[in-house]
Order: sequence, then structure tokens, then C-alpha cells
Amino acid sequence: MEKVTKRISFEIVKKLILPVLISFLFLAAYILYKIKIVPTIPLELQRNLTKYIGTLFVIILSFIVQRIGGGIVLWYRKNIADKTTSHLDDEIIPLLRRLLQVVVWIIALLIILPFYGVNINALIAALGVGSLAIALAAQDTIANVIAGFLIMIDRPFIIGDKIKIPSGELVEVLDIGIRRSKFLAEDKAIIIVPNLDLSKSKIVNYTYGEGGKG
Repeated sequence: MEKVTKRISFEIVKKLILPVLISFLFLAAYILYKIKIVPTIPLELQRNLTKYIGTLFVIILSFIVQRIGGGIVLWYRKNIADKTTSHLDDEIIPLLRRLLQVVVWIIALLIILPFYGVNINALIAALGVGSLAIALAAQDTIANVIAGFLIMIDRPFIIGDKIKIPSGELVEVLDIGIRRSKFLAEDKAIIIVPNLDLSKSKIVNYTYGEGGKG
């Protein structure tokens, strides 16, 4: 556990070097601004500069959060995903990384807009309605992705196992994908099954019975 913690910390530290340096430069510039510049400029200009400084601060903070998340994802890819036989986590990791970036910068935008007098209540409501509509339209896809995660965690089978799938065929596991998994039937046909169907049904694993590793 201690080694894992050290590895995660090292990945995060590497990712934080650049944003921390930028933060120190920003802090030094802000202190100089408060001491040397603020007393010499009009109040209206001070207000405008405060908006711009606040915007820059939010951007830097978002950059730091993004780098921390990237460091954790990179650590997982190097130490966990690359050592598993399933391709599911290899496919999910880039998706999660992009999703993290989108979420971070959407939140940053929602924080910045009020600085410039923009009412974000309507925007948040629109995002909520849009997210709900997307979730309803893609509920089968989301369910299959979640089922893929559960298969990866529970490991009822891994690549190379001989199993009986819900439809009754005896197959060999070829791949566990994000939404669907692929199997090789006895007649050499490729069978593709949604992960949700696999997670809801009984799976007979013959490799377990032969002493194989699941």
C-alpha cells in the first residue's frame, strides 16, 4: 500500500511542477500589483483588473486540477491497466481523461462568467436538461459501459477463458470491450454480446473448473 501511495504521489508531483511554478509567478505578480499598482490607478480600472486577475486565477486552478487528475490516470495506466489482460481499461482511460478535462473546464467557465455579469442560472438549467436528454437517449450505452466496468472488477471471465454465454454457446473469450465483448465459437464464428446481457445472466466458466485463473 505504501509503494502504491508513493507511486501515485510521484506521478502527481511530476504533473504539478509546471502549474506550481506558474502559480508562484502569478502570486508574485499579484503581490507586486497590490503594492505598487493599485494605489496609483482609478477605482474603475481596479475593478476591471480584478475581473481579469480572478479569471486568470480560476484558469490556473483548473490547470492544476487537470494535471492532478492526469497524474492519477497516468499512474493507473502504467501500474494497473498495462498489467491486465482485458482491453476494457485501456479503452476507458483515454475516455475518462477527456471527460475529466471537459468537466474541469466547464466548471471553470461557470465560475468565470459571473465575473463579467453573465447570469449562469439559465445556462446551468440548460446544461442540466441537456445532460438528462443525453442520458435518456444513451441509457443503453451507459448501462453497457457500466456493465463492462463491473465485469472488469468482478472478473467472472478473462481473455482466453472457455465459457458458456447466455445464449448457450461454448466460446473462448477474445476481448472485453467498452460496450460489447467478443467471443470465438466452436465453429470459428465471432460472437459479439452486449456487456449488459453478460452481467445480467448466468455465465458458466470452464476454465475456473480446470484450475485456470479468473
